[in-house]
Parts: sequence; C-alpha cells; structure tokens
Amino acid sequence: MIIFPAIDLKDGKAVRLTKGLMDSAKIYSDEPWQLAKNFENMGAKWLHIVDLNGAFAGEPKNIEAIKKIRENTNLKIQLGGGIRDEDTIKRYLDLGINRLILGSIAAREPKKVIKLSKKYPIAVGIDAKDGYVAVDGWDKSEGIKATKLAEIYKDSEIECIIATDISKDGTLQGLNIDFILDIMKASQKNVIASGGVAGEEDIKKVKENKIYGVIIGKAFYEGKIDLEKVLKEIK
Repeated sequence: MIIFPAIDLKDGKAVRLTKGLMDSAKIYSDEPWQLAKNFENMGAKWLHIVDLNGAFAGEPKNIEAIKKIRENTNLKIQLGGGIRDEDTIKRYLDLGINRLILGSIAAREPKKVIKLSKKYPIAVGIDAKDGYVAVDGWDKSEGIKATKLAEIYKDSEIECIIATDISKDGTLQGLNIDFILDIMKASQKNVIASGGVAGEEDIKKVKENKIYGVIIGKAFYEGKIDLEKVLKEIK
C-alpha cells in the first residue's frame, strides 16, 4: 500500500476544499514546496498534487508552485487538474512529473485517454457524486455511472485509478470503502482511495482490503492523523 500525502494548489498556495467547493478553500501554506519537503522528511515516497485552478480552467494554472515542489524534493509526483491534451502531458513530464492524472477528459474521451496511456504514465481520476461522474473541478455531472466508466478502462494500459467520493472529500467523515471496492471490481486496476480519510481506521481498512493506495489530505492538515507514524508502519 502506498500513502500519498496531498497538496491542493489554489493561487500558488496549499489549500483544502470541502466537497470540492472552491469558496470553501482553507489555506494551509503559502509555500507548498516546504510542505512537500516535510512529507519527504517524514518518509513519504509519493506526493499527490492537484492544480485546483487548472481543474476549473481546463489548463495549467499553478506551474510555478509545481516547479518549485519538483526542484526541492526527490518525491515521485502524481499530478492532476486541467490536463486535457498531449502537449500538457509532455510539458509536465519535461518538468519531472512522474504520473499524470486525467479526469474530465477521461470521462469525455476515454478512447483518447486509452491511446495516451500507451505512451505516457497515466492515472485516471474518477470523481463521483451519488455514484455518477463529475468533471471540470467537480462542477458538472457527466451522467455516467462511475463503475461504468471504470469498466471502460479494464483492458487499458493506465497505471491506476484514483477514486474519489466527492460527498466525502474534505469532510473527515471516513472513506467510502464500498465505492472504492466497486471501482476496483469494475476496472480490475490498481485503485487509489481518496475522499474523506478521517484517521488511522481508514488506513487500516485500505490495507485490509488490499487497496493499492490512499490519499491523505485534510486528516493530516487538521491533525487527525500522525502521518510520520503511519508512513513508518506501512514500510
């Protein structure tokens, strides 16, 4: 199991949202690269970054903050938010990003994403509300069931799926494990659990269910989880 500490970027700062609502943003750091360095010092191997402005705009918006994180850590980085074309993928790979997360385009143009996954390290982000896929920074519903979308990627070369229950995200109410397991079953892919981690009990559930990874955001920022301890325990 891999633990992915999360940094969500808004206007160059590290923030956390509640249920994906931009006006709920709470700032945790003006220097996200220092947070990333801190995660590395704690023993993290991977970092999960979301360009929130990019997710809404459909194009990269926090490049400078991302560059600074890359330049100051040796962490492997998976990055999402506003990545909609091959040029953006190449641009981020040139910066040293290890894996790109495609969300909105993965829901709208799965054939294109399946093709891209043959050439690049791609993760598909499936963000769902009431079981249906949401796109464009979770602003719109695509009217497709999350499990149906997961099934489309069953025989593709994507590296993994990041599954988020939006209704849980940033709420500290606990992961929706059933949703994660449904996505695993439908896709037959490695799945990273995201949305609502409340504490160590969630990490335990992820491990027990042999889920590939888990993203930890607000639970760390609000002091609900001892990240250093958890990272040591999974080694």
